[in-house]
Amino acid sequence: MFLTRCTNLKIAASGIGVAAVLVLAGCSDDGGDHDMDSMGASSMSPTTSAPSASAEATAQFNDADVMFAQMMYPHHAQAVEMAQLVDGRTTNPRIIELAAAIESAQGPEMTQLQQWLQQWGQPAPSTDMGGMDHGGDGMSGMMTEQDMTDLAAMSGTEFDQAWLTMMIEHHTGAIEMANTEIADGSNEQAKQMASTIVQSQQTEIDTMKALQTP
Repeated sequence: MFLTRCTNLKIAASGIGVAAVLVLAGCSDDGGDHDMDSMGASSMSPTTSAPSASAEATAQFNDADVMFAQMMYPHHAQAVEMAQLVDGRTTNPRIIELAAAIESAQGPEMTQLQQWLQQWGQPAPSTDMGGMDHGGDGMSGMMTEQDMTDLAAMSGTEFDQAWLTMMIEHHTGAIEMANTEIADGSNEQAKQMASTIVQSQQTEIDTMKALQTP
């Protein structure tokens, strides 16, 4: 019906000049409403993707977040080193299992910490343990070079008990650092990692305490 009406109007208006133009324009506009609506809707669609919530969350950080990443990285590195010392020095399956869990959890976290610092335009973390004493300069729970040398020289039950004692202290320090990040940090992803560290390492501390000789 619509096409017939418009065609008849076009024929009737063929000799009317300007009026014909107006009539034809009216037909054309009437029939194009849906197309215009589609074009309007299309033009309102974003042509580029807005930054994801995850990207925005990663971009937000403060000094506490930077300190957490820079200090937790070498702290984790030493825990991984201690976990690797288990190989060939003990036959205790519980300690071997704990060491494997520590290495598998903290290795990927180190990678994430390094990536955050790069994204934030901050200096890369260092694994230089030189001069880091127990609880020194915010590195709570860190072993000295002599501690690590002494541990590496042990084996059997002696190694087991020394390793448990040192790792409990090391985990306790990590939890302190993580709690500082939870309280003072602004980056939600870093705070989530800190929460995971608190929960997982406290569980491991409980397990290790149960394995210690009274």
